[in-house]
Amino acid sequence: MAQATRDATYIRDLFDRIAPVYDDLNQSLSLGFHRVWKQMAVDWSDAQAGMNVLDVCCGSGDLALLLARRVGVQGQVTGADFAVEQLAIAAQRSEVKGYTSRTHWVEADALQLPFAAEQFDALTMGYGLRNLIDIPQGLRELHRVLKPGAKAAVLDFHRPSAGWVEQFQQWYLNTIVVPAAERCGLTEEYAYIGPSVDRFPVGPEQVDLARAAGFNQAVHYPLVGGMMGILVAQK
Repeated sequence: MAQATRDATYIRDLFDRIAPVYDDLNQSLSLGFHRVWKQMAVDWSDAQAGMNVLDVCCGSGDLALLLARRVGVQGQVTGADFAVEQLAIAAQRSEVKGYTSRTHWVEADALQLPFAAEQFDALTMGYGLRNLIDIPQGLRELHRVLKPGAKAAVLDFHRPSAGWVEQFQQWYLNTIVVPAAERCGLTEEYAYIGPSVDRFPVGPEQVDLARAAGFNQAVHYPLVGGMMGILVAQK
């Protein structure tokens, strides 16, 4: 437990440190495609106007703000993250967009969400599941807070099954991502991505874990040759 606590603290502090440049780096390193993938996650969550929805590990708010646009003025979006610096940026971005009345930001541990059971109509999670120290517990929490029949859409990096795609992914991380982070003084902060992807369960394993967590249906959609993926799980 002590080791797990240290790991969780390290990840939280890491995301607090990268908060000032997180959005700009994501935009440049993905050539802007991260916005497409995030919109796909929102679409597959089946969030609709007027719904009460949740974005877990919301970071600086990209997915949550897309959800806020989707649910409209009658809806409500809660963004949850344990990195307070990321939450502060998300709140600022929400205010700029005029979404303050429909967004709520909560400092929270994804392994013990401070929400009632069956509270949300839909849920998203972007680049968060891979960083949890207990992925099965994280999925159980997503299942717990969703209403019956509701969906969770979980976007993350993914370990490709094709050897040449995996080699390209490793090349991209080593020659593009880490040097770009180094130029921002964040070498250590972004060097963690490769090892975290290597440890992350592949698509079929994620489906099995979602079913074990209680979801009735689960499917994993590989993107970008399998370097990215979205797990869609229905309660």
